[in-house]
Amino acid sequence: MRLITKICLVAVSPIILISTIAYADKNETLQMLGLFGDVFDRIRSDYVEEVKDSDLIESAINGMLASLDPHSGYMNEKSFKEMQVQTKGEFGGLGIEVTMENGLVRVITPIDDTPAFKAGIKAGDYISYIDDTAVLGLTLSEAVEKMRGIVDSKVKLTILREDMTEPLEVTVTRAVIKIKSARAKAEGNDIAYIRLTQFTEQTTDLMREEFKRIQKDIPKLRGVVLDLRNNPGGLLDQSVSVSDAFLKQGEVVSTRERDPEKTKRYSAVSGNELIPDNIPIVVLINNGSASASEIVSGALQDHKRAIIMGTKSFGKGSVQTVIPIPEHGAIRLTTARYYTPSGNSIQNKGITPDIEVQPAKIELLKGSDKLRSESQLRKRLENLQDKKEKEKKVAGEKNGDKPEKSKPESNNSQENGKDRNGDSLLKKVDADSAEDFQLQRAIDLLRAVNVYQNVKSEK
Repeated sequence: MRLITKICLVAVSPIILISTIAYADKNETLQMLGLFGDVFDRIRSDYVEEVKDSDLIESAINGMLASLDPHSGYMNEKSFKEMQVQTKGEFGGLGIEVTMENGLVRVITPIDDTPAFKAGIKAGDYISYIDDTAVLGLTLSEAVEKMRGIVDSKVKLTILREDMTEPLEVTVTRAVIKIKSARAKAEGNDIAYIRLTQFTEQTTDLMREEFKRIQKDIPKLRGVVLDLRNNPGGLLDQSVSVSDAFLKQGEVVSTRERDPEKTKRYSAVSGNELIPDNIPIVVLINNGSASASEIVSGALQDHKRAIIMGTKSFGKGSVQTVIPIPEHGAIRLTTARYYTPSGNSIQNKGITPDIEVQPAKIELLKGSDKLRSESQLRKRLENLQDKKEKEKKVAGEKNGDKPEKSKPESNNSQENGKDRNGDSLLKKVDADSAEDFQLQRAIDLLRAVNVYQNVKSEK
């Protein structure tokens, strides 16, 4: 009988303990909610100026969400509608993707061909003032709201940049931002260049259309460059469908929530390939490549379908879910982490490129006649051919022949940066190839891989 009593006590005691903890937690929560109500009432009655109840509650909600991580937040009805328009590929503003870091607005990336991009704002810049208003103390939503405004109006931004000792003031004219999230062009007659600026609802379809458009300009496709530099990400389903265009099969990404049973896996579907398996691919990434860009580059890297080139990516490995609140906007809540096919999380780490290539500038070096050479040495041996030419020339002049004008030698004209016709050699090179060092290295690599494959097949 005593033994049975002991067993019953052991079986019941955990239930009692759990109930006590649950009651204590509930009681503490009620106390904290009571504290919130007391502070709320005190602000309403005693604050030096009258404040709207709705503003206080919205700020409290936003503060609660912002305390979780940099990507969670509250959107009122206006912000929610703007976000919906943005994911469709058209919105108003400056054209920058931003986050909040150390109390300042950090630029993830400027979007191609937008006012911010044209003004010279770069990924990694910190915005410390907006129209002489300090960013420190503002929420991300408040800072973004200040940067938005009437189309064609101007906003002054104070920029802090790592390689500059003094703040930089930039004036940007607001505009309606229409994003063409995918574009493509031919590099020579053998390389396809595909640029994705964002992952909007239109990205995959537009990418396929753009590639088909340029196919006629590439009679012999030998490689593809997929440029994801400064692409801040976007929709998860679009990152999966873009990856599907380059993968024959296999997992693209998995998302894992707090509940292990809610893990989701997304895979490529056979038959959706845009590029044949035997065509090599180079993916360009940099510090401005985030979220959906990292999903694509991580999937292609893990499946060994592409060579990743450039610099380490941003390192955002979380998934945000937008949860509408009827008549009150929506909350953007981080609900999961995502993992590459090999099971790696890139959160705070980023995608490490297979080949690191830092951005650089290609310039033609100007030649100099004063450079040391054999012709400047004393007691040098004469060039017998030159000696005979001079003797022949002198003999011809004595016989009344007109001397021929000497033609500029090719090496001298190239040292001056010009061809035989006096035109700049830089004009004969595509702007992307001449100025974009990383892109040129990607093209060189693809052509080298093709040469290697041809040599290997001949053996």
